[in-house]
Amino acid sequence: MALGFSIGIIGSGMLGGAIAQALWHAAPQALYVANRSGKAPEIAGFPPENTLRDPQALAERCDVVILCIPPAAARNLRIEAPDALVISVMAGVPLAELPHLSGSPRVIRAMSSPAAASALAYSPWIASPAVTPQDRTRTRTLFETCGTTDEVQTESHIDLFTAMTGPVPGFVAACAAAMARHAEAEGVPPDIADRAVRQLFLAAGQMMAHGPSPQEHVDEMIAYAGTTAAGLLTLRENGFDDRMAQGLAAAAQKSREIY
Repeated sequence: MALGFSIGIIGSGMLGGAIAQALWHAAPQALYVANRSGKAPEIAGFPPENTLRDPQALAERCDVVILCIPPAAARNLRIEAPDALVISVMAGVPLAELPHLSGSPRVIRAMSSPAAASALAYSPWIASPAVTPQDRTRTRTLFETCGTTDEVQTESHIDLFTAMTGPVPGFVAACAAAMARHAEAEGVPPDIADRAVRQLFLAAGQMMAHGPSPQEHVDEMIAYAGTTAAGLLTLRENGFDDRMAQGLAAAAQKSREIY
């Protein structure tokens, strides 16, 4: 999928580097990165001259500018990109703040994850009223190179997805770690417990990627009334859903307070 427009990424940490890797493989018209160190991303064939120290110089060269710096650093960011589409993947920075940081009325607030490097990220986004149909097409195309994407209509949902899908593997890893600890407590050697749980979650992810929804998988297991049903019903009776919801709500609230 060739991208016929130029893209600049301000910030090249874990998330910025992952997005840069995905976009580079999609062959944009031009790809630039700006960071304070001037260090080029670790991408084979990336031109060293496309790594800049000056965010403004990057903004002046690009059709699309992606803001990918820590929220605290955003307070000191000021660029003038009045003719560019500006996409922020900064946690917690409100949509209404982005025109002040970028000088552009055409802004999008999004969230993605480092899984973008493997084209496995989920990247939801919300647009300002000034965003054009062409901007929407470019945004979808850009994030489809990183995995899957949806436009949402409620900004608070970006905070939710920042908590839920942004910290890959995050909550999923917490479930896997709890299962591995249980196996170890039952006498399973740590390396075997680790290998078993990794394979379980790999297989589960593949199975849930297509076909029945996660809830349908759960309902099917419970209806079968076997060993898994006993465990799932015990989790349900002990407030598993509520505990998970509390954790996600706390993470989403942190997103709203971080900027």
